[in-house]
Parts: sequence; C-alpha cells; structure tokens
Amino acid sequence: MMGDRDYRSVIKNAIDSIGRELEIEIDAKNIQTIHLKEVVQCLRRSYYDRIDPKEVERRGFNDLLSGLLRKLQYGSDPKEFAIDDIKLRGQADMLVDDSIILFRPTHSTPESPLANDLLYLNACMWIYDKVDGMIVYISGDREESSFSLTRNKKMFEEIVRRVRVLNDLLKEQKTPILEPSMDCMDCQYYQRCYITKKNTKQVSLAEMLGMGKDN
Repeated sequence: MMGDRDYRSVIKNAIDSIGRELEIEIDAKNIQTIHLKEVVQCLRRSYYDRIDPKEVERRGFNDLLSGLLRKLQYGSDPKEFAIDDIKLRGQADMLVDDSIILFRPTHSTPESPLANDLLYLNACMWIYDKVDGMIVYISGDREESSFSLTRNKKMFEEIVRRVRVLNDLLKEQKTPILEPSMDCMDCQYYQRCYITKKNTKQVSLAEMLGMGKDN
C-alpha cells in the first residue's frame, strides 16, 4: 500500500484485463465446435467453463506469455479439424517453416514436458498438417528449456476420443468424472469438486469419483 492506493490491486486488475483480451475465444453455446484447449485439460473444468464459468486467477505477466506470442507476426490463425459432425479447433503459438512451436510459462525448468502440453502440441501438428513441433518452457528468471516432438497418431486418437466425450456430455448436460491432477489445487472450481457447499464438509468418495446425482 502506497499512500491511499493499493498498487498490488492495480497490477492484479491490469493482469486480469490483459488476460481476458488474450484468452482463446470459445463459444460456450456452440457444442459442435470443441477447442483443443478444452480436451487437453480436465474435462470437468472445461464443462464448468461452458455451463457455469468462474474467472481464473492470473498470478503474473508470465501467465500471459502464450497469448502475447499468438498476437505477434509469427502467431498462427486458428484452424479446424473435422471429426464427423464435430469441429476440433486449435491454435498454435507460432508457426515457423514446417514446425509448430508452443511457449509455456513455468516456475522452474522442467526435466520433461507436461503431458497436456505434449497432447496439445501433437494435436496441433495434425490440425495444421505439420510433422515436427517444439515446446519451449520459460521460467520467471528467464531460463529456457525446450522439447521436440514428432507427431504421433495414437496420441491424436486420444484427443479425438476426448472431443467426442466432451461433446456428448455437453449434449446430455452431464458433469464429467473427476480427473485428479496437480492442476486441481490451482483450479477455480476446486471447491465444487472436493468440498460441499455446507461449511467445509468433505465430499463422499462417490462424488469425488464423479458418480454424484448428476452423473
């Protein structure tokens, strides 16, 4: 706090505002178009993002890295891949020659790429019809690490399966099962999955496994 003004709140509001401008646009009502971002993350999170969204808390400008790069001259335009009557829509951060490049912020240099980043990169290679790709992780202290990938059919088949599952669940208005991961702790819907609305009572095992009344 400096004087009568809370500069921390000013910075947070600025980050949130820029984040909304850079966010990948998803039409919540158009369930026949599924964005790649939705199927590489927890399907329950993607479902809530469409039917009852809650804004994610952005922690710093580093979280805006991917969106900022998509706006530059090397940034790609969104592209769609037909899966029967469903469209899978994806967008790479950068296209250089015949390669897809993704940029991801990280707190520390990873020894291996995250699974959802690999799935996203591999799917982008099929959507844009490219055979090579790279993920570049950049930490807050500007250290970099990169991982390359050649496109894989079986990995893409898993994406196709998840596209169909999310589409069916949206049609049926049925909540996806829980997909526990390290991302849960930072998810804006954490309390919906693990804690009931009454006080802080823990949910039952059945609810945690996605077998509640609406499943």
